[in-house]
Amino acid sequence: MAGRALLLAGAPGTGKTAIALAISQELGPKVPFCPMVGSEVYSSEVKKTEILMENFRRAIGLRIKETKEVWEGEVIELKTEEKEDPHGGYGKIVSSVIVTLKTSKGTKQLKLDPSIYENMQKEKVVVGDVIYIEASSGNVKRVGRSDVYASEYDLEAEEYVPLPKGDVHKKKEIVQDVTLHDLDIANAKPQGGHDFVSLMGQIIKPKKTEITEKLRMEINKVVNKYIDQGVAELIPGVLFIDEVHMLDIECFTFLNRALESTLAPIVILATNRGISTIRGTDIVAPHGVPLDLLDRLLIIRTTNYNLEDMIKILAIRATTENLKLTADALAHLGAVGNKTSLR
Repeated sequence: MAGRALLLAGAPGTGKTAIALAISQELGPKVPFCPMVGSEVYSSEVKKTEILMENFRRAIGLRIKETKEVWEGEVIELKTEEKEDPHGGYGKIVSSVIVTLKTSKGTKQLKLDPSIYENMQKEKVVVGDVIYIEASSGNVKRVGRSDVYASEYDLEAEEYVPLPKGDVHKKKEIVQDVTLHDLDIANAKPQGGHDFVSLMGQIIKPKKTEITEKLRMEINKVVNKYIDQGVAELIPGVLFIDEVHMLDIECFTFLNRALESTLAPIVILATNRGISTIRGTDIVAPHGVPLDLLDRLLIIRTTNYNLEDMIKILAIRATTENLKLTADALAHLGAVGNKTSLR
């Protein structure tokens, strides 16, 4: 997919951003769509190219499939066994947790380590929830509330799920969707301890972190290894850059290189400029984009609507909004829109 890019060029109000949004809706929730505006790159905190690269990585998804051994079912009993604290004092500590899980096939009582009880508290698991516990790591995931309880009215919008089928102990394929940017962030920020000092450090530090090229190369290596093993698949998404004439020559040079890399999303650029100077130079070029980049773009022109189209669009919009408009009203609105724009 590398090197594919489009440029939507046309007057304001001709639907460039709307087309990009339509594409993102069409791709569905699993394919990453990352919109940005050209002027966003001039942030005071990090380099221009860093912001572009970050958005490039946000637009590439990775679907990881793993088969894990899990215990899954609806929690019908949850109690803890306590023992005296070996370090003295009056408190008691949790020595183990007893969970009874129920599936359509039967129930099973498990006696588990206290660390799993902590994980359950983090997920806020209560009796009546459907959960799964990974056998290898002890991670607990709350899937939702069992649909037996769906008739109880609750203020919180709960997600009700059916009772799991099969045995309590089984192999389950778990699918995770992440973007390359998520992986970068996860590996760039060292996981600090839970003490006060590290917490304060996280608050004081600015939000943005520069991610080194070296780290990204390492992550690409790991990603490629996963893809070769068939554990993961790449989902190239779409990066949409609005008002691309706001980028300067450095950004364009970077874009040229980024489009060539093997891990690249489909890039859609939009602009409402005609012939204008390229920012950061005194060269005049169409749409304010350097010629070498223009040569590799598929350029799609968006033109203003004529009166008939304008009236059709307004009629569709009125039906969507449940508004009743007479033919005269539509004609009048169409005429106004024709003088200005749909906006």
